[in-house]
Amino acid sequence: MTRSLAGALGSLMLSRWAATSLAATETPAFTTKALFESNDPALNRLAEDVFNQCVMGKIKPPEGTLKHHWVQAGTGNAFYGQWIWDAMFVVDLLAILPGQQELIREVFQNYWDFQERWNSKRPEYAHDMIPCMIEPKNTQTWNEFPAYSQIPILGWGLERVYKRNGDKELLRQSLGPLEKFHEWYWRERDVTNVGLVAVGSYSGVIQHGRYETFDNEVNLDDLKLTPHPTRKGTGEGNWYGDICLPGITGYLISSERSLVRLARALGDTAMAKRRQQRIEKSVAAVRKHMWDEQSGTFLAVKRDTLEKVRVATIGSWMPLMAEIPTRAMTRRMAKAFMTEHWQTPLPIPTVDRKDPRFDPHSYWRGDVWPAPNYQVACGFAQHGYRQIAAEIADKTIANALKNGISEHYDSITGKPLGVPYLGMTCTVLTLMLDGLSSRHKLKLKSAR
Repeated sequence: MTRSLAGALGSLMLSRWAATSLAATETPAFTTKALFESNDPALNRLAEDVFNQCVMGKIKPPEGTLKHHWVQAGTGNAFYGQWIWDAMFVVDLLAILPGQQELIREVFQNYWDFQERWNSKRPEYAHDMIPCMIEPKNTQTWNEFPAYSQIPILGWGLERVYKRNGDKELLRQSLGPLEKFHEWYWRERDVTNVGLVAVGSYSGVIQHGRYETFDNEVNLDDLKLTPHPTRKGTGEGNWYGDICLPGITGYLISSERSLVRLARALGDTAMAKRRQQRIEKSVAAVRKHMWDEQSGTFLAVKRDTLEKVRVATIGSWMPLMAEIPTRAMTRRMAKAFMTEHWQTPLPIPTVDRKDPRFDPHSYWRGDVWPAPNYQVACGFAQHGYRQIAAEIADKTIANALKNGISEHYDSITGKPLGVPYLGMTCTVLTLMLDGLSSRHKLKLKSAR
């Protein structure tokens, strides 16, 4: 960020801003004129709307179990808490602004605080989990619900922030507890030690296990929770899912790659080496057991037999962003993506369109979400398929311009579904800032 831009933004009262003085229900007035530039007034209005509603409007003061400023996922009372993946997309954009380092450190510290509180209440094998969401008003049963996590995207988010603001103090604060979280994931979700990640929940409720990934993904329709296959500890229950997923495995590998790079940035070569070993083992396992040449995607597998679950979902594409597929696999994925299986009017449907369970407005069963679209577009772009990435990006942005900013959308009509202004829908802006779109152009202003 150049000094001239930082000065212009400073005049907008964005330094540590008044997040510390705003009431929880207030949304800061914000103009993006000094921040972004585009020849299309509609895109400037969209950017301003995204920043006001999905970024600045999500920052909340300390409350209840959240002892620091935090990021709400939803709007009003909907999704009132700090989730894992919503917050990462928000802090990525917040890090564009000068003077936000301390605020972002607070957001991450909420996760590390919970990790310590959880460890004090739970047996050793469960130590270092970070939950799907931290609800500030849940001051009594926080150690019982949620007893499950969410897609492990914290490492990715941390690296995005560091690339934007260079805050090494954030890294020093975060890398230790983040590595512990990753180790919890491998220990408690790769229970057969193959390198493939499943879902689960210490509550023993099957739907809670599904909440760790895309809530109602059809490849989890037959999910069962079982006892740990080898550990026979006192008081253990049916907590471990019997289906391993390419999506959640891809997210963990992606965050491991971020952790390797961040560890190197701090000069911690030992940590980088440890994480790289995890990556190599898992990448080999995903390629061997989850790749499906027929569908041109990665498929879920049964944990104990490694038999494929014969349906492709939005999670089947996540290995792209984690740099898992070989060149030949990526070429096949690009070909598969352009077929009628995935080419809905608004891509990307959350399940293969030819699956009998496909429903264009059903939650993770045929609908469309901007955040996964962003991640798949990133994956295609980094493998050289920029035209496919642009198609995903431009259709996602065009639909937001037409139908507004919402949680998810009907993949046929594009109509909004769910909660308006969900935090992670800020990715309609990130698609442009990352240069993924072709028709819709908006970028950060440079110094004059």
